[in-house]
Amino acid sequence: MLIIGILLFGMIVGAAAQLLLGTRGHGINWTTAIVAGLLGSVVGGLLISLLAGDGLSLRPSGIIGSIAGAILVTLAWNYWQGRRSKVT
Repeated sequence: MLIIGILLFGMIVGAAAQLLLGTRGHGINWTTAIVAGLLGSVVGGLLISLLAGDGLSLRPSGIIGSIAGAILVTLAWNYWQGRRSKVT
């Protein structure tokens, strides 16, 4: 049950990151949303929670950090995809 909750949270955070960045009329890419949400949660959520002194519990600082991390991962992915399409 915990794994399903983590995947669902990652999907929601990744989708929120894509919506905040704008999807350019393409809709939400759910595969990218899950990956960006999970990576962003680990990187951003854990880092911000530890820096804020909240530890590993679920706090607003961790949720904000998760969204910020997912935005960074989505931006990096979009940059890499755009750069790769110009090369080929």
